[in-house]
Amino acid sequence: MNLTNDITIHQNIDGTEFIQFRRLLEFSNLKHCYTLRKNEINVQIKDGDNTDLIRSYKKVADALGVNWKHIVKPHQTHTDRIESVESCNEQLEEVDGVITNKKDIILCTTSADCTSLLFYDDNKKAVADVHSGWKGTLQKIGKKAVKKMIEEYGCNPKDIICCIGPHIRKCHFEVEEDVMQMFKKEFEYTGRINEIIETGRKVDGVQKYNVDTTLINKIILKEVGLQEENIIDSNICTVCNSDLFHSYRIDKEKSGRNGAFIGMI
Repeated sequence: MNLTNDITIHQNIDGTEFIQFRRLLEFSNLKHCYTLRKNEINVQIKDGDNTDLIRSYKKVADALGVNWKHIVKPHQTHTDRIESVESCNEQLEEVDGVITNKKDIILCTTSADCTSLLFYDDNKKAVADVHSGWKGTLQKIGKKAVKKMIEEYGCNPKDIICCIGPHIRKCHFEVEEDVMQMFKKEFEYTGRINEIIETGRKVDGVQKYNVDTTLINKIILKEVGLQEENIIDSNICTVCNSDLFHSYRIDKEKSGRNGAFIGMI
């Protein structure tokens, strides 16, 4: 897959590879990226050992031209909790979205098929970084992040840009009846449930369904006031491109984590 296109640019800086969104690169005060798995970039703590994490932080920070000690990553547990970050020393437990209007704080969330949402409001100079797995999407965490930006920083949703990172797409997000019914119940009101949920294959007699979490996020972001032109989708599936990105569906417990970084300088 060509990662350099109208939406994203594939960067390789001293062996550290990542994509950046062309739209966010318009702002000189903004630092951001979504990492590739190449050269063992893996922003994951393994059994309490953060050696790989720190090494990856340093490589990404050097490539972006920031201090790795300014990176703030919450302990994600598939919640819908959003917290504002005031300093680089904050410990954030059971949090899956972070926002800040402070300079020199680099927000980070991690994923391996889950959706990363990067937000920026150039008017109020505020950013957000959200981990939206299927549970977070079901709980509308992206919409809640925008609401918190409005409440905390006075943002106008019409000014907020949201870039949707690589993640498992409808082609591979396959669930069974129980999860399908959760999505159907939560999003039937949209009138687009036939687009969101598609009846898939049968495996050993069990019916599977494919769910479009990308479409859901676009719908709920528009609901909270984002303009369609300000919702930028990478159009990248981590499963289809597991040679480039960490994918839990492919690598299971051996999977690493991709990092979504954003901050102001």
